[in-house]
Amino acid sequence: MPRPWEADPTAGFSRRLGKTAAELGNTDNTPTCPDIWELDNGDVVVIGRDLTTQYATRLPDGVHVGPDERLVVIPGNMMRAAKVDIP
Repeated sequence: MPRPWEADPTAGFSRRLGKTAAELGNTDNTPTCPDIWELDNGDVVVIGRDLTTQYATRLPDGVHVGPDERLVVIPGNMMRAAKVDIP
């Protein structure tokens, strides 16, 4: 049975939500920085650290990470900075 939502791998990057990692002081200007982007289909991409394994045994009740999903952590200030761009 198909899931109600599937990620579209053909969607393109539309706009950054919030500020860059450099603007927020979350990087030493290396190319591996956290980020949040809206795709041209309205979905959102989060680039962060994959901590799926580290959190797997301590997820809250009712929270599950599927075999094709990852638990990604980004800096809190980055998510708060994106608030102004999220309707």
